[in-house]
Amino acid sequence: MDAVSFEVAKGEIFGLLGPNGAGKTTIISILSCITPPTSGSASVSGIDVVTDSLTARSKIGVVPQEIALYATLSARDNLMFWGRMYGLRDRTLARRVDELLDVVQLSDRASSRIDTFSGGMKRRINIAAGLLHRPDVLFLDEPTVGIDPQTRRSILDLVKELNAEGLAVLYTTHYLEEAEFLCDRVGIMDEGKMIAIGTRDELTESIGATGVIEVRADGLDDALVDWLASLPEVSEAARSDDGLTLNVVRGANLLPTVVEKLTGSGVTIHSVDVTVPNLESVFLHLTGKRLE
Repeated sequence: MDAVSFEVAKGEIFGLLGPNGAGKTTIISILSCITPPTSGSASVSGIDVVTDSLTARSKIGVVPQEIALYATLSARDNLMFWGRMYGLRDRTLARRVDELLDVVQLSDRASSRIDTFSGGMKRRINIAAGLLHRPDVLFLDEPTVGIDPQTRRSILDLVKELNAEGLAVLYTTHYLEEAEFLCDRVGIMDEGKMIAIGTRDELTESIGATGVIEVRADGLDDALVDWLASLPEVSEAARSDDGLTLNVVRGANLLPTVVEKLTGSGVTIHSVDVTVPNLESVFLHLTGKRLE
């Protein structure tokens, strides 16, 4: 980690976006009072996570990347166990468990063992466990890894609903489309550094592009990429394994010039897409690589 600094406002979904190994989980571990920072400071709801970790933990709900449930216990028994760990008792705990089983739409499976659940169902119970004590902020570390698209969308919708009720969310992911859908702001990380922070519009404006031309082609070489990068309408040209991405102004107007140059140079074009800039464009611009 290298001097990472950011804030998450009450009622905000803040996304930490970056490839595996970028440092996202390390940040969650520090803020969860698991890993002490080697320098600097960190706080949750104004409470220092080092000097007053016990109070800070009471303000945090953590949903780890790995499923933190007991496979041979039922969904209800898992939530009862974690609720007791948070200090909840008796009717208050039982009522809260019932509420959260309803929230994650698994009331009908409350008595079923976790080892009979699908991956997506386990992830929903995992989220419920992090909400038992009504935290101020919820940390979600890659909560949709390894699940099918339909379940993934249901979890994203659930996060949106929880946030609409005022919950602050810190959401780590390496899925660009999740960050686009969920987050009010994102921080882009790479190799332990925070390289950009902002809203989607702020980040796309920062790369100086109003459009993106993506070409899938065979036969590209560095000289062609350099020639395209020299055009006044092109703010960035990046070559990938299967083609080329150009951040441009007036992309539709530039397209004929790009196609003519490539075909005239013997390049075989398989497809061409012109789109508005997105977080993938920003990440490619800042790091020189795609986020897979």
